[in-house]
Amino acid sequence: MTVNTEKPFYKWEVVLLLWVAFFLNQADRQAFNIVLPQIQQHLGASDSTMGLISTLFNVFYAITVPFAGYYADRLSRSRQIWISVLIFSTATLLTGFSGGIFAFVLFRCFGMGVGQGMFGPTYTGIIASYHDSRTRARAMSIHQTSYYLGVITCGFLAGWLAEKLGWQYSFFVFGGLGIVFTAIIALRLKDRKVVSGKAGDDASGADFQKTTVSAPSLPSAIAAIFKVPTAVCMLIAYCGLIFGLNGYLTWMPKYLKETFDLSLSSAGFHSMFWTHAAAFVGVLAAGAISDRMAASKGGGRNRLLLQAAGLLLASPCIVLMGMSGSFGIVCAALAGFGFFRAFFDAGTYAVLYDVIESKYYSLSSAVLILFGFGIGSLAPWILGMISDSFGLSGGIASLAAVWVVASIALLVARMAFFDKDAKKIQ
Repeated sequence: MTVNTEKPFYKWEVVLLLWVAFFLNQADRQAFNIVLPQIQQHLGASDSTMGLISTLFNVFYAITVPFAGYYADRLSRSRQIWISVLIFSTATLLTGFSGGIFAFVLFRCFGMGVGQGMFGPTYTGIIASYHDSRTRARAMSIHQTSYYLGVITCGFLAGWLAEKLGWQYSFFVFGGLGIVFTAIIALRLKDRKVVSGKAGDDASGADFQKTTVSAPSLPSAIAAIFKVPTAVCMLIAYCGLIFGLNGYLTWMPKYLKETFDLSLSSAGFHSMFWTHAAAFVGVLAAGAISDRMAASKGGGRNRLLLQAAGLLLASPCIVLMGMSGSFGIVCAALAGFGFFRAFFDAGTYAVLYDVIESKYYSLSSAVLILFGFGIGSLAPWILGMISDSFGLSGGIASLAAVWVVASIALLVARMAFFDKDAKKIQ
């Protein structure tokens, strides 16, 4: 099928296609957390065992990411995207047939981890190649809303399907939809050819060909990324962000169900809706603010200030999420947590691509995700062990300290490193 990538709207069609793919990506991922109590009962497992299953998914995801980023920069990003969607959707469907821990590790952890690991570092490179600095943060922010809507939809629908038909059906539904969508994205999504240093600013509209610039080797690219202090600070902050999010996403549905005696669908809805509805609003606002701040006197380093402020403002909300005995206050805290964390989401890759050469786009994203999810993968397991001994309340509240440390790393990058790093690639 011939697709005219030179049409002005096509760069937004790319965002739309990737939006749907990421929606399914997040719905598939979150289904397990929503129906975790039923799966736990089915397996007769402890909290620490369920946390370990979640951790193993993130481990396989993190291990896959650098290889995916490497090959995305050398081969076809669009082809890697539709293969990714096919793999994680098929693995989701097969998870519904799992009857024991080994099957969950095989399909949920390995299959989905590998499939979604192929997606993670690849979509950002495609968006960045079609959108220059004038629209990049806005495009990334619009795309990020699919994460919020995917998690919200799954938060209710997965719980409802589990109550009505059994936990297996949430995997059947989401996996089946992803397999159908694979055909659409395979036909419509095309790469953009990079002809010089900055893909988004001066790339042609031609379809992707194997190499237009020499692709870096994996070791040399990783070494180059770690020589950029701003990128290292962003990596530290991202690790903290993902650690907190993994802990929240895995255990908040069960925490609300047990603490406030909610049904599975109600716990799934409230644990996801307030946070991600607020984040939907926050990321759109933050994307526009981030682009304006980057155009102001402070330049791109102002994005770092916005991100640090978001993490700091979200930290008290995390404490209330875990410690308050009032359901209304917990819902308000979930909303504040979601709104302010969106300030980080809006600028992550925009900041990274301001200090990294375009030939490293997918690989730099891969390194960020590798460490973020590699370290962040420990959160479900650690909170599960805390829960077995002391309960979930304090474990959830303690995630606030991690985000404070992450915000400090961003402030250090803004004050000490960003200007020098950005000038090096101009």
